[in-house]
Amino acid sequence: MRTIDVGDDSLSADQLTVRRTNLGLVLRRLRDHGPRSRATLATELGMTRSAVSTLVTELAERGLVRVGGLERGAVGRPGTTVELDGRAVAGLGAEINVNHVSTVAVDLRGEVVSEHELALDARTVSAEEVLERLAELVTETVADLDRRGAEPVGLTVGVAGLVDRERKVLTHGPNLGWRDVPVGDLLTDRLGSAYPVTVDNEANLAAIAEATPGDPDRRDVLVIFGEVGVGGGIVAEGRLLRGRHGYAGEFGHMTVEPQGRRCGCGRVGCWETLVGLPALLDRAADPDDPVRDPALPIDARLAELNRRAELGDIRTLDAFAQVGGWVGAGAALLVNALNPAAVVLGGYFAAVGEQMRPAIETRLRAGVLAPEAGGTRVELSRLGFTASVRGGAELSLESVFTDPTRVARRAVADVVEGAVR
Repeated sequence: MRTIDVGDDSLSADQLTVRRTNLGLVLRRLRDHGPRSRATLATELGMTRSAVSTLVTELAERGLVRVGGLERGAVGRPGTTVELDGRAVAGLGAEINVNHVSTVAVDLRGEVVSEHELALDARTVSAEEVLERLAELVTETVADLDRRGAEPVGLTVGVAGLVDRERKVLTHGPNLGWRDVPVGDLLTDRLGSAYPVTVDNEANLAAIAEATPGDPDRRDVLVIFGEVGVGGGIVAEGRLLRGRHGYAGEFGHMTVEPQGRRCGCGRVGCWETLVGLPALLDRAADPDDPVRDPALPIDARLAELNRRAELGDIRTLDAFAQVGGWVGAGAALLVNALNPAAVVLGGYFAAVGEQMRPAIETRLRAGVLAPEAGGTRVELSRLGFTASVRGGAELSLESVFTDPTRVARRAVADVVEGAVR
């Protein structure tokens, strides 16, 4: 897609900053609150209608908004609405986990336009080999976008472990067996991409995906994400809390059973040794049981456990009760400290959460000092295993919502029918 950008040379640095800020305000308002007329946008943002019209026209020239339908519930003559246009750009997300690598592309409207996943055991091959496979998936995803006439604005990679975001390095991934792997540089070398590549903790990205913009019930939540390891994120007032050096959310390594099992991190009694997926599988099945076979898709294995529980299998039900109890006990520690509106269970917890919910809620209420668990709800993620990679794509798109001028104006011949005029 050919692009040009014009009209900036005559503006001062201060004027450019104000314009970028205002363009971002309009774009985020449409994302968080849905289609609106220019008159409504002007009222809500405290701007004149002419100023909003100018901003909307520029966003349309950049392929970021388009005309929608008539505004519902308007007083007097209804105006035509402006809505996000998802066709021009997309954010890329990627994930490196113990059992798979995956990619996704999400357009400006939050719709998934491409997905790829490859099952592999990342512990049995080198980090370089894993990143080679991931780069191939990213290349396939970008090709999907190219066929749609869309451009990637960035790639955010989620990795299981401690991440130095500034250097784009996985400093310690105990379940992967990786230390000091320059994930960002290795991927950039393989992709040769013009778009920026960032690296983040996978559970933080899952929390970003769960904190749905514009949803008041998801502005203060604690996200717990379970796979082989367990991590999470704290969302307060709609923002992810990263901590002083970005290492917040390593919930899986809280010590909850001092005389317990040794964790992959080298310590004893970490929460993830009791609630990670291996802990559930160990309790639910013998080593030769198909649900323990890593070659089988994890969704199918969890579906089989749900089936056994529904048939009343005692061992499966006991496994869910025991692991669910430990999930609730650990969550209670966090709820006592944070008092979120909800604990959102993602990853494998979402797939089997209905089976574990009674035990989780019982231990949560017993462990939280405030009555009725301080008003904290237990919710199951609607995104499941895809939360991390979706969060990566959404974080990549955030640069456009912050500064829409990152997307160039298009040549007049390239402005598609339906843009705001």
